[in-house]
Amino acid sequence: MKKKKFKLQRQVGTSLPGLGDKKEKGPMAKRPFPPGQHGRSRGRHISEYGIRLKEKQKVRYHYGLKDKQLRTLVIKSKQKESNWLNAFVDTVERRLDNIVFRLGFFPSIPAARQAVVHGNVLVNGKVLDIPSYICSLEDEISLKEKLYDNVIVIKTLEAPTLDCPHFLSLDKKSKKPVGKVIDTPLLADVPFEFNEQYFIEFCGNIG
Repeated sequence: MKKKKFKLQRQVGTSLPGLGDKKEKGPMAKRPFPPGQHGRSRGRHISEYGIRLKEKQKVRYHYGLKDKQLRTLVIKSKQKESNWLNAFVDTVERRLDNIVFRLGFFPSIPAARQAVVHGNVLVNGKVLDIPSYICSLEDEISLKEKLYDNVIVIKTLEAPTLDCPHFLSLDKKSKKPVGKVIDTPLLADVPFEFNEQYFIEFCGNIG
């Protein structure tokens, strides 16, 4: 799994924190070139389509979305407002698996997703095992009591992959911290290098 995460990030040329790698320690810091025997080749030609595809893949890999899921989210976002990218980012950033990750409970989105699926995450005091659930303003997110003694959770809370964003709050002084959604995620909250115009152009025909 670690090799796969490493390869995916080199493939798109960007460190993706959702896969659990801090930028200064991620695969791009070690091997800043694509995988494969021709990865080091200078002047590799990438088509206009390929350049735009790479932006879509960054989003897919970071948030752990399948192509069908991404298409559905784009279509729904376009139905909400003309500047649909804002609605799209707001939605993916408020997914439960991402919220659990951004609060610093787990080092990656896949790890957070696993905790959700196994029934170890609570929303407003009730177990919710749907990673794609979209959290609302004022929702409170916590873990089952036994998880607060988990070594991975303890270490990640001490040194999270990303700092807690402005749209979430977390009382780290508590032995059993509870997170809360306090604002709306913005385009600037996407935590990796991202060309929004190329992404918009790639998704232009969707929906």
